[in-house]
Amino acid sequence: QTLGSLLIDPLENDCPGVLVASHGPFAWGETVEDSVHHAIIVEHLARLAGETLRINAKARSMQRSLLEKHFLRKHGPEAYYGQIRGTRNRAKI
Repeated sequence: QTLGSLLIDPLENDCPGVLVASHGPFAWGETVEDSVHHAIIVEHLARLAGETLRINAKARSMQRSLLEKHFLRKHGPEAYYGQIRGTRNRAKI
């Protein structure tokens, strides 16, 4: 796969950044400041993942159904968690 092809899926899925194996983070946003903010978040999440594995090498990813449940309750079309009544905020990192 080319680097460009690795970035197509996250771009199509409104993902503000990715960590590419054997390369590093890529991030984007509406402004330079947004892009930098997203890059910092990607690097922080990578650090947290590394620390998790250091503490527990047998740690595994959350089940997809549970991950989607928690994401969608805040960012899905029927979002209800952390929303201002009568509004639906777009997910923003």
